[in-house]
Amino acid sequence: MPESALLLAASIASLNLCTDEYLLLLARPHEIASVSYLSQDPLESPLWRQARRHHSNRGSIEQVLAKKPDLILTMGGGGRATGLIARRMNIQTIELAPTGSLDDVRANLHAVATALGDPRRAQPWTDRLDRLQRSPPRTARDAIFLSGGGQSLGANSPGAEWLRLAGLSQRPLQGQRASLETLLARPPEVLVQSNYRVGQVSRGARWGDHPVVRNVRARRLTTDGRAWTCLGPLLIAEIEQLKAAR
Repeated sequence: MPESALLLAASIASLNLCTDEYLLLLARPHEIASVSYLSQDPLESPLWRQARRHHSNRGSIEQVLAKKPDLILTMGGGGRATGLIARRMNIQTIELAPTGSLDDVRANLHAVATALGDPRRAQPWTDRLDRLQRSPPRTARDAIFLSGGGQSLGANSPGAEWLRLAGLSQRPLQGQRASLETLLARPPEVLVQSNYRVGQVSRGARWGDHPVVRNVRARRLTTDGRAWTCLGPLLIAEIEQLKAAR
């Protein structure tokens, strides 16, 4: 929706974990009508304490109507039905873009801040992103991002674009997965290991406990895997830390 068509929103509801992130970072508490239940889960969001102060929903517009929001944030899901119901109830919607590039993150920050009536709220975040983009390390170290079960990132993916800001070059991997053989025979310079649900009893967690993974001969950095789910502004702090530690 064009910015000129937007009325300033006194209260906003978010129906998606990834849109929750933008709302919780940019809005004042009284401007938040509802967030998704996932953002209130400590295993899913670093913002869970903040999120638990607010009404929760399970991604359905019907669950937020009683809160009478002026605007609803979505990012995929719900589709046509959400828009139809919102229009009938005279509620605006903004469909934020899934992160396909860092430009999408910047655009989403600006869109939510503008809807809140103060585009300047996005500036601290976009300034930090700009600084990262202006000052990448001179050389990029060979790196593998590693999550449960050996899952990794595509070499040309948005996640790899984030890693490059930290001076880390995601190695191309078949099927975007690191095998035990790869880690043993050709370890990366830097292993960026996600701690997403690391304590959970699962096949993926058991894979990460394999002696080859535990003893890989690489510079090992740990990252908060929850921030990588949406590839949004929560990654700014993660990349700043990885850049400093690499």
